[in-house]
This record gives sequence, structure tokens and C-alpha cells, in this order.
Amino acid sequence: MDDGLPGLGDLEREVMQLVWAHGPVTAEAVREQLSRRLKESTVRTVLRRLEEKGYVRHTVDGRTYVYQAAEPRARVAAKAVKRIVDWFCNGSVEEVLVGMVDNAMLDQKQLRELADQVAKAKASKGRGARK
Repeated sequence: MDDGLPGLGDLEREVMQLVWAHGPVTAEAVREQLSRRLKESTVRTVLRRLEEKGYVRHTVDGRTYVYQAAEPRARVAAKAVKRIVDWFCNGSVEEVLVGMVDNAMLDQKQLRELADQVAKAKASKGRGARK
């Protein structure tokens, strides 16, 4: 899956949320959990399109396709945020974070937690580079 994943429609997004939440799933399992009643063939079509777009992959169990996310939700979300940062803020994450603070989307506690996570990530990358 590349950084340029295509966008998702409402139904595709709902299906992806189910795939992420419930791990490897069949089209029938997805159909049963959707908020609206759809034919299994429609769900299979949506899953096939998600696979074409790079969001899911499948294995075959007997004659049944079993789908799973190609990447974790957090990684896909991070790529989507990166596209937004690049598009609206010329790649400036700082500008986005300041905007989030200014609009009360992040408070001081969340910023401290974020700073701690960034520091831990940098420290673990530093250790990995020295190995």
C-alpha cells in the first residue's frame, strides 16, 4: 500500500471500520454487521474495490475469501493526515498542531502526552539505528 491511497466513500469507510475492528472477516460477516441491509454480492464488490485501492488483501479458505486490512488503521490515518498537512500547510505539522490548539482540539495535557510519545519514538529509533 502506498502513500497515495485513494479516498473512500461512505460505505467503503464503514466496511473498513469493520475490517479493522474485527480482524480477518468474510463478506458475509461484514454484511451482517453493516448498519444497512445489503446483498452479499454488493459487499463482495465493495471489498474487491477496497482491495484494488490497496486497503485490504485476501486469502482463500476453501472457497471463501477472507479479508484483512493491508495496514493498521493508525498507519492509514497518519498517511491521510500527512496528505492534509502537505496540501493545506505546505508540510508544516507545527502549523497544524498550532491550529488544533487554537481551535481547542488539543489541550495542554494532550500536547504533553503527544510530546512524550514523540520523544519515545525518537529514542526507540535512535536505539534501532545503533544496533
